[in-house]
Amino acid sequence: MKYLLMLTLSLFIFNNNKTLSDVMPNDIFSAIEVIELQMTSLQTNSEINNAGIYQCWLFAHPENKKYTGPFSNFTRMITDTSYKILLNSLKFQTKLLSKDKKNVKYSVIVDAYDNKRYILNWSLEKAKVNKNCKNCWMTSAVTQPQFIGQLN
Repeated sequence: MKYLLMLTLSLFIFNNNKTLSDVMPNDIFSAIEVIELQMTSLQTNSEINNAGIYQCWLFAHPENKKYTGPFSNFTRMITDTSYKILLNSLKFQTKLLSKDKKNVKYSVIVDAYDNKRYILNWSLEKAKVNKNCKNCWMTSAVTQPQFIGQLN
């Protein structure tokens, strides 16, 4: 599955045209693959078209989008708040906190561009969006980044 995810991400990263490069929510992705897709997209975001932020937004749960608003609001939320540490991060690690059939929660530790380490909790829920996403994992909430240490 990781090879499939990497191939999909490669196609996304090397194509700057949003309409041709979107990886859409799909039942084939596990919850951890959704987080990895979103985090990797944010790590490689292009300031020209914010394609990484857009890719992350595509996997926001419909209920979450009621709070974050349209893509333009989501972009401002990422670039102008504490979430900006997710952009161009050096690396990230995930740890499963809880899981049932419809909900999953992970902690995500991020080594940010500012040479600091942060932790966030990432919650995902199953969603039905279209024929390819009848029971797919989508991000329902992400906590504010909490500083946990300086990198060496």
